[in-house]
This record gives sequence, structure tokens and C-alpha cells, in this order.
Amino acid sequence: MKAAVIAENGGPEVLSYAEIPDPVCADDGIVIDVETISIEGGDLLARAMTPPLSATHVVGYIAAGTVRTIGAKVKGRTLGERVVTLNASGSHATQRAVPAAMVWAIPDGLGTAEAACVPVAFATAHDCLFNAGGLKAGETVLIHAGAGGVGMAAIQMAKQAGARVIATASSADKLTRLKDLVGLDHGINYVEQDFVAEVLALTGKRGVDVVVDSVGGKTLVDSVKVLGWRGRLVSVGIAGRGGSAVNAFSLWARNNTLHGVLFATALQNEYPRAHALVGECLQRVARGEWRVVIDRSFPLAEAAQAHAYIEGRNAFGRVVMMTAR
Repeated sequence: MKAAVIAENGGPEVLSYAEIPDPVCADDGIVIDVETISIEGGDLLARAMTPPLSATHVVGYIAAGTVRTIGAKVKGRTLGERVVTLNASGSHATQRAVPAAMVWAIPDGLGTAEAACVPVAFATAHDCLFNAGGLKAGETVLIHAGAGGVGMAAIQMAKQAGARVIATASSADKLTRLKDLVGLDHGINYVEQDFVAEVLALTGKRGVDVVVDSVGGKTLVDSVKVLGWRGRLVSVGIAGRGGSAVNAFSLWARNNTLHGVLFATALQNEYPRAHALVGECLQRVARGEWRVVIDRSFPLAEAAQAHAYIEGRNAFGRVVMMTAR
């Protein structure tokens, strides 16, 4: 099979397109013919920071396609079925082997490109807002990186929950598009504006009830300053690749809390709830209740260019890769 592989960590240039052996189907797993790969933030971090397991290591969380092989112990799957898969690695390839427990059927009417963009982004956004953030109708939420996958999903969910939504993005154009596409209430261009000052002005210095931060570093630290009374700060990523030294003392005065969210560990520790949540998210996108915005599609052979495009903060919405069939 063809795959985008790495032999060492580094920038997008460490990805190369190569012929490698086909994956083996485990008794409790399936193999799919991949059609679409959704590039997740974790894929970029794994490429840059997680030591590869071999000289032809295949990174990537999410791939969607059709079932090619079914393990002897697997029930409930059929050959040719359209599915989306999630695992710690292996998505950047024309075939993929995964445990059957990490597979979801794609609802009728939903394409593989849209389906591939749902499990991580939408389930993560849901956990950030409601499990960790406890968001309620009438509250105000600040969502960092609003034009990203988790951010765009979170804006839609928060609006439907009856919250007032503020989001940051890197350009005025992205903020305008977020208002038009997903109903953002207030946008802050973090390149030109101080988000702390802007949020406090928008809330009459009261602050917000929930912050969802996928950037980390100074953004996470400064987000403490915009929390209102009993505000909840949810950390869900380190897109900025920097550490986040939040001083616990800074949370005391307004009885604030800091929560960490990693949906992968939710799947490990709360499998029935987390797996069902992904299925619900797929159904709601298929029904048109939430929308997936795909910015650009690359061929798998151009994985390095696709990663570089995302890291250049060019994307509005999701970036996917398609295999050549």
C-alpha cells in the first residue's frame, strides 16, 4: 500500500510518500480501504514530537473508507460497509487496520470527507463545553482558535445550547465567515487585538463562564484573566507547542477551575459513553444540525504540503487528504 511515513520527528518535510507492506487484520479488528483522511491537531504533534515506532511509521488518528477485511472475532460489520475509524496512528495510508471497537458506521447521506472530520473534533468540543465546562443556557463562552475543527464545532454547539459565544481567530476575514457560517456572536482578531482587554470590554468586566483553549502556552495563562465568578477554563491542546505554567493561586480569587480534556483517554476510560457520543455526533451532522466546513483537500501523496498548510494557519475549517483510487 501507499502511505505518508516518517522515520524521525520534525517539521512537515519529514513526511515522505512510500510503498510499505499492507496492514494485517487482527482477530478483533478490521482493515479498511481508505478514501479520506482528516488531519487532526494530534497528527501534527505526533509527527513533530512522538518518536516513530519504525523507519516507516504512519501517523494519523482518523480515516474513513470501506471495510476490506473483518477479523474472525468481529461481529456487526460487513464487507464494503462505509465506516470512519479512530486510532493512535496509521491513518495516512491507503489501507488501515484498527480495532473493531474504534469503528463507526457512516450514516446515509454523509460523505467520507465530512464523516472523517467528526469523531475527534465534534466529540472533543462536546466534552469541553458540557462535561468539563458545564456550559448552560444564558452563559458566555470564549472559544480560542474558532476557525479550527474543535473551535468551529464548539461554536455551533454552544449557540444551540443558548450561550453567548465569543471566539478568537487570526484574521478579520475568518471572524466574518464564522459569523456567517456558524453564528458567532463576537469575534476577536488575536493578531491585532488583546483578547483579554476585548473580552472584558464585551462582558462589562464580568468575564466569561467558560473558556475552551486549544492553543496552550501564554494563551492558556492569560485566559485565567477573563474568567468570571466560578468560571471554568478547559485546556484541550497545545497548538502553540509551548508549556502552560498556570499558577493555582491565580484561580482562587474568583473560585475558578482548570480542566484538562483528551478525548482519546475518555474513549479508554468511559468507552460506552464516549463511543456513543461519536455516533450521535455523526448522526447530527448527517441530519444537518451541525456542519463540517472543509477548507481544502490534498492528495495523500502531498501529505507534507497538507501539514505545512495547516501549520501556516491558512485553514478555515478542516483539511483532508484523499487517496488515489
